[in-house]
Amino acid sequence: MAFSASTNSPATLPMANPSQTNRLFWRWWRKQSPSQQDRYATLGPLVSVLLFLAAIIAAFWYLRNEELEREQESVKRDTEVVQQQIRLRLIENQEQLLRLGREISIKAVTPEQFMRQAGDFVRARPEVISVSWVQADESVKAARTTLSLPLDPGQAMDLDPLGTRPEQYDPLHVSKEQQSAFRLARDRNQPIYSKPYANQMGGEVIQVHIPLIDRSGFIGTVVTEYSLESLMRYLVPREVAARHAMGLIQADGNMLTSTVGGDSGTSAKPTFMYDVIVTPVGNGLMLRGMGFRTSSNLIGNTLFWMVVALSALTVWTLMGTLRHMRRRSQIQKTLVQETNFRRAMENSMLTGMRTIDLEGRITYVNPAFCAMTGFSEEELIGCVPPYPYWPKDRLDEFNRMFQQELLGRSPMGGIEVVMQRRDGSQFDARMYVSPLIDAQGDQTGWMTSVTNITEAKRVRDQLTAAHERFTTVLEGLDAAVSVVSVQRGELLFANRSYRLWFGANPDAHAQLTGGEIMPDEVIDGDESVDHFGGLPTQALTNAGSDTREVFMDGVQKWFDVRARYVQWTDGHLAQMLIATDITARKHAEEATARQAEKSQFTSRLITMGEMASTVAHELNQPLAAISNYCSGMISRVQSGSIDTEQLVGALEKTSRQAQRAGQIIHRIRQFVKRSEPQRQPAKVRDITDAVLELAVFEMKRRRVTLNTTVANRLPVIMADPILIEQVLLNLLKNAAEAIDSAQMPQSRRIIDLRVAQRKTEEQGPVVEFSVSDGGPGMKEEILARLFEAFHSTKAEGLGIGLSLCRSIIESHHGRIKAENIYNEDMVVGCRFTFTLPIDSGSATDFADTVTPPSNDLLADNP
Repeated sequence: MAFSASTNSPATLPMANPSQTNRLFWRWWRKQSPSQQDRYATLGPLVSVLLFLAAIIAAFWYLRNEELEREQESVKRDTEVVQQQIRLRLIENQEQLLRLGREISIKAVTPEQFMRQAGDFVRARPEVISVSWVQADESVKAARTTLSLPLDPGQAMDLDPLGTRPEQYDPLHVSKEQQSAFRLARDRNQPIYSKPYANQMGGEVIQVHIPLIDRSGFIGTVVTEYSLESLMRYLVPREVAARHAMGLIQADGNMLTSTVGGDSGTSAKPTFMYDVIVTPVGNGLMLRGMGFRTSSNLIGNTLFWMVVALSALTVWTLMGTLRHMRRRSQIQKTLVQETNFRRAMENSMLTGMRTIDLEGRITYVNPAFCAMTGFSEEELIGCVPPYPYWPKDRLDEFNRMFQQELLGRSPMGGIEVVMQRRDGSQFDARMYVSPLIDAQGDQTGWMTSVTNITEAKRVRDQLTAAHERFTTVLEGLDAAVSVVSVQRGELLFANRSYRLWFGANPDAHAQLTGGEIMPDEVIDGDESVDHFGGLPTQALTNAGSDTREVFMDGVQKWFDVRARYVQWTDGHLAQMLIATDITARKHAEEATARQAEKSQFTSRLITMGEMASTVAHELNQPLAAISNYCSGMISRVQSGSIDTEQLVGALEKTSRQAQRAGQIIHRIRQFVKRSEPQRQPAKVRDITDAVLELAVFEMKRRRVTLNTTVANRLPVIMADPILIEQVLLNLLKNAAEAIDSAQMPQSRRIIDLRVAQRKTEEQGPVVEFSVSDGGPGMKEEILARLFEAFHSTKAEGLGIGLSLCRSIIESHHGRIKAENIYNEDMVVGCRFTFTLPIDSGSATDFADTVTPPSNDLLADNP
């Protein structure tokens, strides 16, 4: 209010020698109306108070944020210091344990010496609970705990000592984390930290397994158990613990222990948290620094709230004054708006308005009518027929329409006419005529509205032409197109192909869709429901098309059918169907399937043909042995120098050689036997054994060593065993040929066959077959085209073996790939891997073992 008084006082205005800016401001101020000047005078103090209040709040907000940032940086710095302390301590302990492990490996430490060294190690490190010497069979040879009670030597890890000696603490109490760490240390030959777990005493601990390696290989581990609570108690500096809380958490956020006591820490929720990985532990163990918000007196001080209260009171006073001024100016605005309302409507309308009296004289036209005809208001007011916008060649027609207009006989739907502009051009228009009634209820003339429909008529003509072209296209399609009403079931539309194949019968439409014309779901009480059929038109018409393949007996054709729901021109729901003739494609697919079956059989014959000489050599061995045994028995019988026991022994040897020859012939006949692909429950061990019985001949001929590893308890898979055997045999034969053709040394003439269960992101649980060789490998450009048909790396190859393998694996919904094996930058072999998916409901083959093939099959000549 003081600002308003000062601005209206001439004595306070800086008029003496004003600057250019002041002159411009006062010139603009004088041009404003009094109401606007009052409004600006009130808004000035209001804006000033709001800006002042915003500045105060921003300052306090900035100070508070700066304080929070400093606190957060302090939490981060302390967390990294604690992480470094723990890391250095664990690495130092690990080096001590590595030295102890090396002494054990070279047999320089006895169990008694180990107990003494482990005792010194435990006493010097309060965070260590126990140190144990575990042998390769998972039995404890010696152990030292913080309780100074050693375990009995020979105690196995899978025994529960609490069952026999409740007072004794078992540092190797069985847990899945401890077992996993032990096996990883055994497999990787490097120190392994276990995941955190609860020990017998209920405390959270971790273990580090130091592998013991001698010339014979893995002989055990040195196991050290750390208490997570002791790590935090002794390795977190006191000054850090006094400032912030530190805790150890798992990857899922579960708090294991903290410096504020208990597993869950303090009950207050931390404001700042900073997580770092605890190295060298890893395994999801993280260190979390926690800071808690401290109370601040910046916002709660009296000065701040006094400023806020005074600012709010000032704003409330100014807002009341502003509302009063707005109510006063609102009355003035209403009067101006009422005055300009009619003129605004006239100027903004696109429809031309024309008024004539009862004698036909024009009394009013709006700007839109003038813009439409090109004549000004002065030229049209007072005109009588013929009007200047009537075409000269249609005066008689317009006179007749004008007489009908005066008599009140104009159609309710309007009249389409052609009007002429001032420049002589013509346009199409639609005129609507209604009587003009005054306030007393008497008719004083006629009101005519004129709309330019030139563009609308052009669009309508184009739509009509487009509809004709669309109908022509539908009639020319080779596919059958039909539309059937969902409510009435009658055929609404059918193109030429539909009528040619099925006539005008809607039953064919129902047969093609499988009788599914009526939707399954009906929505009640929804605005989007068709009022005629009670069906959800919006949801159904937005749904995608349903595709299916149908064979029609009447025309002996296969059709690819696509159906979807549409809203017909009358608003009812209808089903549209497009049926494409795919008979030729079906016949081609059947021919392709037959050809693929022939290719599989041919591939097996080719494989056995290449192995024929080796198989013949293997058959000659038992046959020659049978002949020798028979000749020897005949000679001894004739000479009478053979007894019954010797005769029975010779006959048993002869029988075994005959069975061996029969087994070889049976396996070859079963492999090359042509049969329809048939998926059935198959055991992985049966498949690998059958392949090894055939592949061993090729391995022996090429002087290649075949190592086989098949995992235990593999699930039963749904597959065609003969086809999978064909793929596996082909990969083994290719690996042997690659090694032999490259003339690799005997140290690299090795093929590894591994079968195990895996879990992939793309396929989920699978059985993985891996064939690795020590050959020369392949170039990257060859790997990229390795599975293409008729692409071969062999001089006399047909290029169908690996392509057929990929087709077989993909038909089982599996994946196959090839890759080189590298030792640093040098290629040391090649690996072929294929996977077969596992049905979630399949059983486990408990008969699978890791035993090699039968010794009878691998035996040398008798």
